[in-house]
Amino acid sequence: MAEDRARAPDGLAMMRAAVSLLVLWWALTASAFAHEVRPAYLELRETSPDTYEMLWKVPARGENRRLGLYARLPADARPLDEPRGQFANGAYIERSRFERSGGLSGQTIGIDGLSATPVDVLIRLTALDGTTQTLRATPDAPEVTIARVASRWSVAGIYTIVGIEHILLGIDHLLFVFALVLLVQGWRRLLGTITAFTVAHSLTLAAATLGFVHLPVPPVEACIALSIAFVAAEIVRGRQGASGLTERAPWVVAFAFGLLHGLGFASALSEVGLPQHAIPIALLFFNVGVELGQLLFIGAVFALLWLIRASVHSDRAPGGTWRQAERLAVPAAYLVGPAAMFWVVERASGFLT
Repeated sequence: MAEDRARAPDGLAMMRAAVSLLVLWWALTASAFAHEVRPAYLELRETSPDTYEMLWKVPARGENRRLGLYARLPADARPLDEPRGQFANGAYIERSRFERSGGLSGQTIGIDGLSATPVDVLIRLTALDGTTQTLRATPDAPEVTIARVASRWSVAGIYTIVGIEHILLGIDHLLFVFALVLLVQGWRRLLGTITAFTVAHSLTLAAATLGFVHLPVPPVEACIALSIAFVAAEIVRGRQGASGLTERAPWVVAFAFGLLHGLGFASALSEVGLPQHAIPIALLFFNVGVELGQLLFIGAVFALLWLIRASVHSDRAPGGTWRQAERLAVPAAYLVGPAAMFWVVERASGFLT
């Protein structure tokens, strides 16, 4: 028994180190990976019978490189001019015009090269009468068929998925939530804190998307990274006995920084746009997707903490998972904080130079 007790701390230390290294690796590699998972966007707008303007937006890879994605129109579509392309705002944007006798209803649109990438493509078709269809091509299903009758509620499913993907691939937003989970003790306090964060980012997401708020994206992204570093610092201060505002009233800080994170969500949503015929539905279900992804992440964090606790045969009493979070908080904060400050410097240098 004495030997088992002697081995337990070593096992716990190894598990803490493994989790901490995982968090660090995730944080440091996500900056590069995040540019690879932004969706591409294809807009087809009918301007006269059987004539279309095409906007093709592909994530860039640096200043003058792009992902190898190419829109494939029906074989009998006839180009009306030469494509005009340029790099802007982290994407390659190409515009062109074409015509197809009989229009695009019932036709198949493909994205060549999509199966070799991790991105999705949102495809929007606006007919001459103003009706809009929104479809989604994925690496597993790189072709879509234009419906003869557009379904307004198909937008709900597509934008829910886009919202889930955005939050689960948005490492900066997740690290902020992760830091809140480590900082706040007790289910009620955590529920109140996450609710405040949700309400705040929902407000600014709607305000920015609908055009009531306009802020430049690079400073917002730098401030989002700074919010992560701030909460990480508050974790360390709290464990040293210096109780700060975040520990005394975490919902206040979560609400304040949630306003910033909502602007970040709006920036991502602006890259793919909203269907004009279903803006409220798309906005609502994008936000629903963000919340579902956030809840999935929080559930995964507590499942991981429970597994760590179970693996070392300690703290089986109620509340043991919270004690495991308490033990992990400071090591994780020392890893998450510097990673966040790296983002602050990286993002700030992008608009200060």
